[in-house]
Amino acid sequence: MFASNIGRLRFFFYSLGLFMAEAVAIVLCIAVTIGFAGLINSMPGPSRQGLAGAALIVSLIFVVLRGNIAWRRSRDANGPKWILWAYIVFSAIYAFLEAGTLLVIDFGNPESAPSGLNLLGLSLFGLWATILWAKPVAGSDIDVLTSVFDFDGSVPPTVADRTAAAASAPRSAAPAARPSPAPQPFGRPRPAGFGKRGL
Repeated sequence: MFASNIGRLRFFFYSLGLFMAEAVAIVLCIAVTIGFAGLINSMPGPSRQGLAGAALIVSLIFVVLRGNIAWRRSRDANGPKWILWAYIVFSAIYAFLEAGTLLVIDFGNPESAPSGLNLLGLSLFGLWATILWAKPVAGSDIDVLTSVFDFDGSVPPTVADRTAAAASAPRSAAPAARPSPAPQPFGRPRPAGFGKRGL
């Protein structure tokens, strides 16, 4: 299940599902640790360490899950490895920055939010879109497709091979025509029987 190739549509819906699940998990981390009121009214610093740690662990788990589906999609599309690894590394960096943002953000001062997080998010979206729209090069997966078959023995001829062989083979002579029966003399035919004939 976690090693099979996935196409564009499945990759899109898997990514969407993981994004929604991660958002719900982060909300649950906030609710379980200090609550939304505590997050808004608390000062940045040590009071949010529990929240930041929980958010970091949850985000890294989803980084692994996103990396898995990105690897499966990239393998299916025969995509460049550097795009895949850049997507995984940037996702991990984004997880650390996201946890750090929860630790240091001051909701009374909107300028306290780091602007680099948005830039990294745009880069991640570009890499994700590249992996999504990648398509395999023609004939690149022929070795993978033929490796499951055993071609050591004789390969049975296909219908096209049999048709070509039949067309190239010399045609046999037509069967000899049956001799036509001897013509009957005019008049009543003489009955055949034992004894003297013609009496």
